Amino acid sequence: MRIVLVGPPGAGKGTQATRLAEKLRIPHISTGDLFRANISRQTELGKLAKSYMDAGNLVPDEVTIAMAKDRMEQPDAEDGFLLDGFPRNVSQAEALDELLTTEGIKLDAVLDLEAPEAEVVKRIAGRRICRKDSSHVFHVSYSPPEQEGVCDRCGGELYQRDDDSEETVRTRLEVYHTQTEPIIDYYKAQGLVVTISALGPVDEVTGRALEALRRDK
Repeated sequence: MRIVLVGPPGAGKGTQATRLAEKLRIPHISTGDLFRANISRQTELGKLAKSYMDAGNLVPDEVTIAMAKDRMEQPDAEDGFLLDGFPRNVSQAEALDELLTTEGIKLDAVLDLEAPEAEVVKRIAGRRICRKDSSHVFHVSYSPPEQEGVCDRCGGELYQRDDDSEETVRTRLEVYHTQTEPIIDYYKAQGLVVTISALGPVDEVTGRALEALRRDK
């Protein structure tokens, strides 16, 4: 299957993308991973992207699209892929359509993870990270530490990242609504959108997504 995964920050896209790609046996292609891989390997695209990033500028769509094209042409993506973080806007969606048409393939579905804004803010703003080990993550409501502000696993101080503050989360949501959300209508016009609730246990959301994708086939 060839799937695009969309949803607001805090909907659990990263977690679900990894799980769905594993279940469907297709590669998970995330924009963040593409940038890191190209920059670390010092590819021409990576050097170009880094030059924009170092200057504090957004990487142009054409560079992101070129990276995605290169990744989708790898042998492991021959039978399908799951795109996470791309396309990020309608112009990227149009470019992806053009690219896939050129290759003689098409998307099977656009999976829209839906979550109320209040829940998204609560999920992200309540997150606390351990200063000693950032893989130790807690949540003030859903998985609180035994002692407030102290990591259960190593005793490190728990803190809230700057980009997890409520103000920043709401700014990120506004960017999502204005830039990324329009691609849902774009793909609805093509009959590709499958919407599911992103609320509930992780396993439950994964099962819901798989069932919705099967019904849509």
